[in-house]
Amino acid sequence: MLLKTILNKVYSFKGFIYTKIRFIHTPKEEIVVTIAHRARSKGICSLCEKLCAGYDHLPLRRFDFIPLWNIAVIFEYAPRRVVCAEHGIVVEKMPWCDGKHPTTIGYQVFLAQWARLLSWQEVARRFKTTWDTVYESLCMVVKYGLEHRDLSGIDSIGVDEMAIGKGHDYITVVYQIDKNKHRLLWLGKERKAKTLLRFFKQFGVERSKRLKYVCTDMWQAYLKVIARKAPQALNILDRFHIMKKFNEAIDTVRRNEVTKLKQKGKEPVLTKKRWVLLKRPENLTEKQRGHLQTLLRCNLTSVRAYLLREDFQHFWTYVSSTWAGKFMDEWIRRTMLSKIEPMKKVARMLRGHRVLIMNWFQAQEVCSSGVVEAMNNTAKLTMKRSYGFRQFETLKCALYHKLGDLPLPKLTHEFF
Repeated sequence: MLLKTILNKVYSFKGFIYTKIRFIHTPKEEIVVTIAHRARSKGICSLCEKLCAGYDHLPLRRFDFIPLWNIAVIFEYAPRRVVCAEHGIVVEKMPWCDGKHPTTIGYQVFLAQWARLLSWQEVARRFKTTWDTVYESLCMVVKYGLEHRDLSGIDSIGVDEMAIGKGHDYITVVYQIDKNKHRLLWLGKERKAKTLLRFFKQFGVERSKRLKYVCTDMWQAYLKVIARKAPQALNILDRFHIMKKFNEAIDTVRRNEVTKLKQKGKEPVLTKKRWVLLKRPENLTEKQRGHLQTLLRCNLTSVRAYLLREDFQHFWTYVSSTWAGKFMDEWIRRTMLSKIEPMKKVARMLRGHRVLIMNWFQAQEVCSSGVVEAMNNTAKLTMKRSYGFRQFETLKCALYHKLGDLPLPKLTHEFF
């Protein structure tokens, strides 16, 4: 089968034909495909996309296409200028490329799909192109996807912040967390109230009014904006972040107690036992279970804090929110009498956010807050694989591409 026949099958365009194909050996191996417009066919205005009469031809241009057997494939075409009644003399629209970009849309989509699996530099190396070409391909695919994605029918969103660098450098991320759809909807710089306000402005008033559930952590700036912009939505505090506060309290108690034991010259039973206390019992290794049994026989403040956390885990097993509320109130009362200040701080936090925490029971069968953390982990892995991003726009492009579930430009054939 001739290469021209294959191209006509997988990558054909109305009004254009492949005229000749030649193989060039020097200075590097290339397969050069010449394209011409059909006789008596009209050009398309690149601004309004209306059919227009031809005016003249510009010099020959080259466009990179998907390599064949690791040999570069180049399209050659001399673009026409057309006379548009509205815009005057303009360059025609070429359906295989976007504007003046020297890379075909098919090749851009191909590179972008590989970039989901490999680092951008590795994609560039494997397909003998440049990092800039891969990045520009991703930007085109992401831009197209954001313009053509469907934002209808969104019932549940998750809002969280994520550290992207050293110090207090954060971004705000918003995910769709419906049962049948998980994707990144939006991200913005910093974790301030005005950041989340920008999301709701872009999301639109009508879509905001249709939200049923919003999952967040306890960051007060987010809670205020959600109460203002989506008051009808049930605001659920993320279970992961609540239990994270417990672990932070236990770790604080353990560190303080380790210091006291050293000062008193007692046996350092808590040294190197951090994860024994922080991990759930079912996730402990055999060796860690033995260490835990030893610690439970000791009258330590860290052990009492650990037991308070494990006791609170029963809260999430309740079916009735009424009985769950009574359980939490009793747990708070006992904890406030425990004289363990970090755990008392957690109890005060639970008391202050009691209403939002109880919303969890109304939404646990509808949306899962664990999706937010799972997608955050994927986002962190994307950043780690690239050793960070110097510019926010590059980070934005990478995360939308990986997590946005964006539609791809329509092609005659799926090359990947």
